[in-house]
Parts: sequence; structure tokens; C-alpha cells
Amino acid sequence: MVNWTDAERKAIAGVWGKISADEIGPQAVTRLLIVFPWTRRYFSTFGNLADSAAIMGNPKVAKHGKTVMQGLDKAIKNLDDIKNTYAALSVMHSEKLHVDPDNFKLLAECITVCVAAKLGPSAFDAKTHDAFHKFLCVVVSALGKQYH
Repeated sequence: MVNWTDAERKAIAGVWGKISADEIGPQAVTRLLIVFPWTRRYFSTFGNLADSAAIMGNPKVAKHGKTVMQGLDKAIKNLDDIKNTYAALSVMHSEKLHVDPDNFKLLAECITVCVAAKLGPSAFDAKTHDAFHKFLCVVVSALGKQYH
């Protein structure tokens, strides 16, 4: 069980209210595939991911980014039960897709970078960053639960 302070809850909700999942999600997955090219092996059904231009123009990458952010929205709405909220996703990623759980951390990093770039230092200050980072760490842990 994660203990959230009122300030953390407010910061997480504040970040979520200021971003567009349809913008940040595609940016984050695109960044993941470009910066960490070995992650492309999990997206073989997405077609051409040969280079940055192909990745940036790939509609399946953009769609998956939106799907990821829809999943984060579920976590936002279930802050006190993220582990159970993500139980089925953890099983799917572990047993069906065989995704290396370290990739969840890499994607969380990419999401953070995209959010920070969008909001800027005044809206994404150190305390907000800390709360959002904690949130993403809880999500990563929940997604990786099936691997433990």
C-alpha cells in the first residue's frame, strides 16, 4: 500500500489536468523507441521502425502512446489501488508479450521528460516532479508485479 500525501495527490492531479494524453503518449513512446532502440523488438507488429523518421510517422506508435496514457488515467483514478488496477496488464506483459520489465522504467522516464518539456520548470517544479516520479514508480512496480 502506498501512502500519498495530500500535496502529492494534488500535484499528480495537477500534472494530469495540464497535459493532453493524446499528445504526451505518442511523444513518449516515440522517444522510447528512438532513445532506446532495443525496445523496438517488442513492437514488431508496428511495421517500419527502422529510423527516427519512420517511428515519428508511424500511426501504430502514436496509437500505442494514447493507449499507455489511457492506462495511466486508470492509475490516476485508482491511486490507492494501482497494484490491483494493473494486475491484468502485468500478467499480459509478462506471460503473453514477454516484455522486459526494465522497459517500463524507460517508458516512465520518457513520459517524465515529455511532461517536463510540455509544462516547463514553473509548472513542473521539483516537488511536482517528485510526486509524479513517485506515481510512475508505483505504476512501474505494479506492471512488474507478475515478474516477481
